[in-house]
Amino acid sequence: MIESAKSTAERSFAEAEQVLHDLGFADPRKQPSLRLVVREAPPREESTAPNLDMTSTPARPLIKHGVTLANALRGLEDGTTTTRALVEFALDTAVAHADLGAVVACDEKEVLEQADLLDAERKDGVLRGPLHGLPLTVKDIIDVAGLPTRGGSLAYDEVPTKDATAVARLRRDGALLFAKVATHEFALGVATPQCRNPYDPTKLSGGSSGGSAIAAALGIGVGSLGTDTRASLRVPAALCGVVGFKPTFGRVPAQGIIPLSWTIDHLGPITQTVEDAAVLFNSLADEPFLDRDAVRTPGVLGIVPEVLADAEPLIVSACENALKLLIDAGWRVREVRGPNIADLELSNSLGLLISRSEAAAFHRSQETDLSKCIPEVREQLLRGLRITGSDYLDAQRQRAILGERILEEFATCDILVSPTTPLVAPAREDYERYLLRLSRNTIIWSLIGAPAVSIPVGLCEDGLPAGIQFAAAPGHEQTLVNAGMKLERELGFYF
Repeated sequence: MIESAKSTAERSFAEAEQVLHDLGFADPRKQPSLRLVVREAPPREESTAPNLDMTSTPARPLIKHGVTLANALRGLEDGTTTTRALVEFALDTAVAHADLGAVVACDEKEVLEQADLLDAERKDGVLRGPLHGLPLTVKDIIDVAGLPTRGGSLAYDEVPTKDATAVARLRRDGALLFAKVATHEFALGVATPQCRNPYDPTKLSGGSSGGSAIAAALGIGVGSLGTDTRASLRVPAALCGVVGFKPTFGRVPAQGIIPLSWTIDHLGPITQTVEDAAVLFNSLADEPFLDRDAVRTPGVLGIVPEVLADAEPLIVSACENALKLLIDAGWRVREVRGPNIADLELSNSLGLLISRSEAAAFHRSQETDLSKCIPEVREQLLRGLRITGSDYLDAQRQRAILGERILEEFATCDILVSPTTPLVAPAREDYERYLLRLSRNTIIWSLIGAPAVSIPVGLCEDGLPAGIQFAAAPGHEQTLVNAGMKLERELGFYF
């Protein structure tokens, strides 16, 4: 029997509070810093490489639709395509796949007029910026002037007159923000239950940026702007076979969004490739610096064997095959101590308590009519109001302690690797039960504020995508781009 949303949420919160209460503090007087930085780790013996199954069968290539952002940009530059053609393809695709529920707002007449204007400007040699003429979608908790922001909810409906800071930066660089796409209500979940997976409509798209992942997978635009608090870029990317790129916390401003958790909210792109994500990041970030042509010297990948093994066999096989390709290309793999499963479970509990407490406070201040929310979200917000101030502060303190310890691992490796999700896209009917399971491998990097990316590694035997997650030290997005682009080329799915 499927548990009700109320019992699932209540049990999850109760378990999270119990985990917090059982922790205690090894040094009660220690004052951890909430500004986490990488420190030199104490000397340690070199560990052995994990025993990977090098006989894993390569996953099947992904089904790709439309064009990548980089290819669209080249087509615009050499005159083989136009912004209008890209937009018309996106609109036609959205209509053809309307049953998947990705697009929730679009002014088609205005969009086509803007496309023609951008094409005319390019013809006259006037370029607004590096994204001139690229059509993008935006998650429906992020403000786009003139389009409604509803947060996937009947309890919220505004038409902003000002772009969110991230949207304004994309528009400044010439992007055409042509549609809003679906989100799990107020981004409070990992399912986006109103949407359907493009590889199997009976399965979840993941969330909360589910509409962004569907749009990127189908070619409804050449990329999408989403958010990530616990898992919201990377989980839907993994389930829909695209790239979800979460930058370092604060690197992309969060002004102009319906907040979920002001101390954890990240903004970032969902795209078809890592290269595409890098292009958008350079427009979004306070300090753009990613070089898609950087020399990709092989580095060290850190693996926690128990985390790699604690996933469905089809996902383990796909991830091991991806690692084998990087090893063959010169990367070294070593075993590290963490984050182990206990660390991931702890971060899941801390992330739930912190994010839902902050979300509940925001919606209380907005006097959100919770009776209009779906039962799962309503129960989370009501339960968030019951988290005590002491528990919230203890959770923040434990978050800092956990972060200090995990970041030490980057003194001995460049990237920490895990499956993005422990399972492929589950059935839509069961979405409530996956509140913590789908996000388990991802939340720790949001808590720490470290950059992380989910990269598709192919289709499993059941025809559903699998994703591998790379995480790097704060500020080291370039490391993720180097490794991610190398893996994509070795996989041969796009190039």
